[in-house]
Amino acid sequence: MGCPSLLIELANHNDDIRRLLEKGYALRVDGSYLVVRDIPYLDSQRALQVGAIVTILVPIDKYRMQQSNHEVYFAGSVPYGLDGKPIPNLGGGVVNVPLSKNDVVIERSFSNKPTNRNGFTDFFEKIESYVRIISGPAIELHGANPLTFRIDTDVVTDSPFKFQDSLTARAEIGDLAAVFKQEVVAVIGLGGTGAYLLDFLVKTPVKEIRGFDGDVYHVHNAYRSPGKLTEDELDKGKADVYQGRYDNFRNGLILRKKYIDKSSADDLAGVTFAFVCVDKGSARAEIFDLLISLGIPFIDVGMGLNRKQGPLSGTIRATYYGTDNAAEVKAMGLAEVVDDPDDIYRRNVQIAELNALNACIAMIRYKQLRGFYVDDNAAYHLLMNVANLRIFTESK
Repeated sequence: MGCPSLLIELANHNDDIRRLLEKGYALRVDGSYLVVRDIPYLDSQRALQVGAIVTILVPIDKYRMQQSNHEVYFAGSVPYGLDGKPIPNLGGGVVNVPLSKNDVVIERSFSNKPTNRNGFTDFFEKIESYVRIISGPAIELHGANPLTFRIDTDVVTDSPFKFQDSLTARAEIGDLAAVFKQEVVAVIGLGGTGAYLLDFLVKTPVKEIRGFDGDVYHVHNAYRSPGKLTEDELDKGKADVYQGRYDNFRNGLILRKKYIDKSSADDLAGVTFAFVCVDKGSARAEIFDLLISLGIPFIDVGMGLNRKQGPLSGTIRATYYGTDNAAEVKAMGLAEVVDDPDDIYRRNVQIAELNALNACIAMIRYKQLRGFYVDDNAAYHLLMNVANLRIFTESK
């Protein structure tokens, strides 16, 4: 999101943005933000400075936008009035919210509600109000003009999403989300846990997702995978089903109906991280050897369930094989690399909550490794006991 054509699309679908554009404000769309540049203001010496007002775009659909709240961000120092004092009633405080282009650096937030109302009617009223407050003194003293008609023609458009990622903007974690920008992640196996991992990854701003599974989608798969079931999906390849479900959400999604084995090096070319989600030990062994030979770090997930005392019991596992210790971790035998004909999981027990939880643990660990979450213990092996819901970790 962010090219001039998109700004025009927004103007075509949002009357308030159209009015701002036609009046002459220097608009830019930067990710989930509407940036209004060329905003004049006075500094503490009453000298003329130029800043920018930034406000969050909250999507209603692909092109229609609404406000998050009455607040805005400001790229610039504290604006002063004609009396040489900071302009009152702006509220807010110092913040640091990174944008795609570094010519606009957000330094603070402002909060000024319209009188006798909870918020502004639309973006036009909101921007006009803040411009009057911030730029009024500069306009009066220096004859400055915020209406420069400058539409940005050079904005980075590298978001993988087809809809606005308003969640990242509202949470002010754009700098953390950027750690995934060049990630190419493979999900090997799109069964229960693999399907939930895919769902999480689709909503993560990684550059590309590759998924592999040679199986077909049956009714029992719907009971341990996210999303709805439509009858026309049955007996199609799992890869084809999930490609159809997520194609409208993001770019860079490549799901293939095939199994990964020792001959699949070309399929994994360029992959920076992988999740192994297979329930067959012999297949896992080949995949491990391939990933280790290619130097691709990966997390293997699995479950060990039994029914010795009536209800199901057992563990959920996520094991990390880094580029520097994969062979060593493999030698520990933490994941089964032989086939177990008595594994109750392979009888299609419907355990969607455990699949989802297994995927959550693996995904959190991956995001720790990439610096999105704090990582206090550098664990390579995580086990959660279903009976007591405790997670045990093993670290270096």
